[in-house]
Amino acid sequence: MRRNTGFAALLIAFGALILFNKLGFHVGHIFGSIMGYVIPLVMVGLGYLGIKNGNKFGWIIAGIGIIIIVSKLASWIIIGLAIGLIGYGFSMLKGKTA
Repeated sequence: MRRNTGFAALLIAFGALILFNKLGFHVGHIFGSIMGYVIPLVMVGLGYLGIKNGNKFGWIIAGIGIIIIVSKLASWIIIGLAIGLIGYGFSMLKGKTA
């Protein structure tokens, strides 16, 4: 067996599950939510490999994957920003920061 056989089988399995979901054979809410994060991460990884190999198309794939990830994590990013602002405000009230 070649080195990429396991990765190829994984890609085929993910593709089949996505296709089954689109055809109406649902595999569960938990798996769907996990795949919503796995696919963009795979896109970023494949884009990185493309960039590393000198392919300009890799920038497009990685960029789309990053945009998808940021949009999915936007609520967590906003929560982190809010906590940071609250902490910074309290530190300003205590006089530790200018």
